[in-house]
Amino acid sequence: MLHRVRTWNWLFLCLSVLSACSAFAPAELTVGMSRDEVVARMGQPEMERPMKAGSRLEFPGGPFGRQTWFVYFDAAGKVSSAEQVLTEQNFSLVNAGMTQDEVRQLLGRPGEWRTLGRSRGVVWSYRYENNFCRWFQVELSLQQQVRSAGYGELPECDRRTDRNVH
Repeated sequence: MLHRVRTWNWLFLCLSVLSACSAFAPAELTVGMSRDEVVARMGQPEMERPMKAGSRLEFPGGPFGRQTWFVYFDAAGKVSSAEQVLTEQNFSLVNAGMTQDEVRQLLGRPGEWRTLGRSRGVVWSYRYENNFCRWFQVELSLQQQVRSAGYGELPECDRRTDRNVH
């Protein structure tokens, strides 16, 4: 009996997590929806950017902050497309010398950031969906330009163990 209860609890937990993942994805968005309809389904955007022929709403978040959706609108204010931008394909476009704003235009708001010691700048970290325990990190100089970018291991996945050395 106890085994059956544990199995149901585990199943309920898995289904809850899966439903939370799908709740953030704009799968129900369709071309032609209005801005108000999108906001009603996804909540308030973190940012709205004007584009050449319309605008773009940015929705960072998702499960553990691993998704950032850009929803594009045409000049009439209707959805023309949507994309999840935290991908290795987009990460490969980040290069030394890019400005901080260019990175934000490409990837949206970073999930985490920290200041580097000795006033050397900041590191932006982007969690994303992958089969490994890693995130994408961008080091920005004080001049707000990319100094370096690459993959790092997530802090919760640190494989080092504390050992007493005698």
